[in-house]
Amino acid sequence: MSKYYPESKVELRGFIAKHYDTLLNVATFGRYSVAIRRVIMLMKIEPDHKIIDFGAGTGRNACLMMEHLSGNGELLGLDISEDMIVQFNRNCSGFPNARVINKRIDQELEYKEFFDRAFISFVLHGFPQEARKQIIRNAFKALKKGGEFFILDYNEFSLRDMPFYLRIPFKSIECPYAFDFIERDWENILSGEGFGNFEEYLFFKDYIRLLKAEKVL
Repeated sequence: MSKYYPESKVELRGFIAKHYDTLLNVATFGRYSVAIRRVIMLMKIEPDHKIIDFGAGTGRNACLMMEHLSGNGELLGLDISEDMIVQFNRNCSGFPNARVINKRIDQELEYKEFFDRAFISFVLHGFPQEARKQIIRNAFKALKKGGEFFILDYNEFSLRDMPFYLRIPFKSIECPYAFDFIERDWENILSGEGFGNFEEYLFFKDYIRLLKAEKVL
């Protein structure tokens, strides 16, 4: 199956998809495991929350979120990679209220004012801008008023000012969409889609950011 966006590197299949968690641990020297637990804590998930996870991948993040939910809570993951979906179902098999479906997140979705939290992790940067806007609109529509959208991704920064020992790997592994992503004012973009009351939390020398946006309109 061909990619929807050939230049993107967030559509994962094959070896990388099957070993994604291990590769991520190696690439971050194990620091991702610590960081993602802090991210989940910052989401302040309540036991009965309903959560939608855009680009849910292997379910690693979903399982951590499920630890904060009761039997009345629910998590829905969306992904297009069958390799990832297989891992999600295996990793989250102990959580009956977590499920994943094969669905594109860059097309209009049917979910409306149902979820308390929306989450997307290192996926948004891998789309062209119009597709990103559709994902944001999907999150806005899916959330209840006062619901919160959490975006874990690259912070805004100048690639020219990045130290060469980080700039070279970034340019080597990332797709062209990422170079565009880091230059945009995401709070301003999200404000235009009905979000506000922003909070941000920085990781990995401030190059990674968790951005919280509340549905205010």
